[in-house]
Amino acid sequence: TQSERSEDVSYQQFVLQLTKKMPTTEMDLIHSAMGISGEAGEFTDAVKKHAIYGKPLDIINAKEELGDILFYTFQAMNVMGFTFEEVINYNVNKLQKRYHKGTYSDEQAIARADKDAEQAELSASPNHS
Repeated sequence: TQSERSEDVSYQQFVLQLTKKMPTTEMDLIHSAMGISGEAGEFTDAVKKHAIYGKPLDIINAKEELGDILFYTFQAMNVMGFTFEEVINYNVNKLQKRYHKGTYSDEQAIARADKDAEQAELSASPNHS
């Protein structure tokens, strides 16, 4: 929790301080990608045990695994030089294009208007061949 770490250290900085430094940037990125994948698998397994086998959902474990996914996600953002705000803003812009009516619909999800806009931007780029 926030009270368990220094008040003047952002979560992104906190992750940076706890991240094992690999020999290359490529290895740093592989480490974070494998971490995300592994933790997502652990979260999926907790949900599977609940949904498929009828066990009570282990809320504590689910929270732990989601936190670990965030840790490795922030690690990847650090490696790639992205801030949390950049990633969130990019995602919001993408979803606003996709769901231009302001709410979810299967029709808009299938149409993926954000991909059309992305392709149009790419085609208009002077570096596009």
